[in-house]
Amino acid sequence: MSVLTKGFAAERGSELALADDNQQLTFAELDARVNQTIHALRNAGVSEGDTIAIVCGNNNEWFITALACANTGVTHVPVNWHLVAPEIAYILDDCAAKMVLTDFRYADEVAKALDRPECSAVTTAVVAGAPTSDRFINFDEFADGGSTDEPENQSFGGPMFYTSGTTGNPKGVKSSLSAMEPGTTPEVWHLIGAGFAQMMTVPGVTVLCGPAYHSAQWAFSFLPMMAGSATVMQHKYDSAGVLDLIDRYQGTNIHLVPTQMKRLVDLPDDVKQAFDGSSLELVLHGAAPCPPVVKREMIEWWGPKITEYYGSTEGSIITTIDSENWLRKGGSVGPATPTMEIMVIDEDGNQVGPNESGTLYFKNLMGMDFEYHNAPEKTAEAHKEPGVFTTGDMGYLDDEGYLWLSDRKIDMIISGGVNIYPAEIEQVLGGHDLVADVTVIGVPNEEFGEEVKAIVVANDGVEAGDELVGTLAEYCRENLAGYKCPRSFDFVDALPRTGTGKVQKRKLRDPYWADHEKNI
Repeated sequence: MSVLTKGFAAERGSELALADDNQQLTFAELDARVNQTIHALRNAGVSEGDTIAIVCGNNNEWFITALACANTGVTHVPVNWHLVAPEIAYILDDCAAKMVLTDFRYADEVAKALDRPECSAVTTAVVAGAPTSDRFINFDEFADGGSTDEPENQSFGGPMFYTSGTTGNPKGVKSSLSAMEPGTTPEVWHLIGAGFAQMMTVPGVTVLCGPAYHSAQWAFSFLPMMAGSATVMQHKYDSAGVLDLIDRYQGTNIHLVPTQMKRLVDLPDDVKQAFDGSSLELVLHGAAPCPPVVKREMIEWWGPKITEYYGSTEGSIITTIDSENWLRKGGSVGPATPTMEIMVIDEDGNQVGPNESGTLYFKNLMGMDFEYHNAPEKTAEAHKEPGVFTTGDMGYLDDEGYLWLSDRKIDMIISGGVNIYPAEIEQVLGGHDLVADVTVIGVPNEEFGEEVKAIVVANDGVEAGDELVGTLAEYCRENLAGYKCPRSFDFVDALPRTGTGKVQKRKLRDPYWADHEKNI
């Protein structure tokens, strides 16, 4: 039996452990499948210190594979399933993936990525929900090839998430959870899960309705599992389906982003009235500020179960604020968690006092830190000193130590809770032979908060009109994930730039936001 699941299988073997859109697994069934997958990985030549990539939807195979890696010292890299072949190939190459797991939805794009020369190091490709082919082996066939015997020499393995940076290329975030000293036992995950699970009832049932490739969604589902909770999930977000999952499985905790909260409160009254929800104890939300009117409606409907957090892939959870204090404070993201210290630094590099704004820096008091994989210069840029890092956000601490965000990384666009980095889009559009200059900004969108707009200077002799819009839009769809593609294009004769050549984006953004609230 695998170290991380055998105890739950022995004590609660017949209880639910995992459920996706197609199948339910008990703890005994999960333990057996993880055990087989560990052996299958080793049979495929994947061993301690290696890396695999998961380009997979929310399904049981995702969690089975992650658990197998966690027991064998293998790093697993969750990959955004919206990415297209060149973007997938970049990550597979950068993380030196030896194996890739995908599913039937994304197999075509992954196959295109594997055809690229930079992916030649991938020796095994596995697909869930599709038959074995020349390119992929079916997941069930792959796992069935593994022994049911308890694996020997189990060791700690963890995730490495990729987060886009302002340079445009995604960066792998190697945190203290990505890898530990060789020989560290997997039981450490139980300790991490127990500490994390102090926020929620354990054992319980996590309802996962966002992509598992996102570090927050992973943390709020995988880590409770390490303390004995079950996870039930849907692949494609559906508000009525979320309510059904909560009631059907007696869900105790769920993670939401503001767009999901907006869609929930917009459900028809009869659907909302039919929802019981009495099992639900904790609703976590983050990723972007939630419109206050939406959050108040959620609290009125679901009760004071809603806790907001502020954090990042690099720094995990930095602050939290419950419903009562949010209603009292109205806008703060809360005080630092017990393991975090917040520092506000002014332009001269000095730490300032309460109610004074500056760049936010953070220190994990447990000594945990991170680095960007293959990018020491980016690691250095993010740190004031070892262990003291910034997300690039601005803000201040009030007299009670509550954090207020006053601005965000100036270039980042948050659309529906998803971070979009304009530099990556600018790199793509800037390479088109019809484009002389380009910048990308976020403009208001009623549903998603922001949407992507490209502001383009056309090359000499090129007519700026609908035909050019169509050409550039198609070019973006070929080279970028759909959510990164501009929703609109504006054409100008020249971009406003500083003397050093930097685009003055605020001048471009301000007219669009003149009649909107945009503090962050």
